Amino acid sequence: MLLPGDEAGHGRAVVLLHARPADRTMWRAHLPLLAAGGVRAIALDLPGHGAAIARPHSEAPWADVLDTLDHLGVRRFVLAGNSLGALVSLQAAVTARDRVEGLVLIGYRPHDQRPSARLQAAWDREKAALEIGDFDAAVQAGIEAWTSNHASPAVKAHAARMMRDQLEAQLARGEAPQAEDPLARDPAALPGLAVPAMVGVGEHDMPDFFQGGDALARDLRTSGLVVIPDAGHLAPLEQPAAVSELILDFVATLLRESVKRTV
Repeated sequence: MLLPGDEAGHGRAVVLLHARPADRTMWRAHLPLLAAGGVRAIALDLPGHGAAIARPHSEAPWADVLDTLDHLGVRRFVLAGNSLGALVSLQAAVTARDRVEGLVLIGYRPHDQRPSARLQAAWDREKAALEIGDFDAAVQAGIEAWTSNHASPAVKAHAARMMRDQLEAQLARGEAPQAEDPLARDPAALPGLAVPAMVGVGEHDMPDFFQGGDALARDLRTSGLVVIPDAGHLAPLEQPAAVSELILDFVATLLRESVKRTV
């Protein structure tokens, strides 16, 4: 499946993958910032989100990302993902290690990690609202769970629009079954993934994502978890300038290391 996308700029490809309650527009402010920094920024809708219609058969979003990049003529790239996008980035990396130059992963939590009371309460509140058909309450539950108190009204409105669209699409089409997770096939896949990485989390995110991020940073042998100030779970949406700067700094480091290896 070819995924809808937006792009800007020229140079090394940086592929931007959104969070679960969002779509590719969460990266809208990043595109000109990254393009000005000398990279080709590509934001994609994952299957079942935004303009990427869910399929009735099992989905393998990591394979769709790779197929879409093939279609765009992008052989090597950096993956930058938030939440679900971080998971799909890892799935793509273990599937096509030779193509991934680096990973920027923000707000990651493995599915088998026990949820905190705060995360479980957020899930329960959204589920209860949906069971009685109260979309407004479900969206409000999502806003309170996934954005920080520091988020601007414009950010909250953007998040609410994405969440409502996603909930309505999910209600209309249902959720397609997922293909086997490539991370589940090999427990040693992440520790053995020799790809440069940066792992981040919003300062005001739930403890689950600090715990998941810390563990991932150890697995990928990074210098430690990077905390993004004044941001919740949807850190790229709340702090596009700060996150774009992190991505550009990461890409610059990759370029310096590449030069060192050739000298």
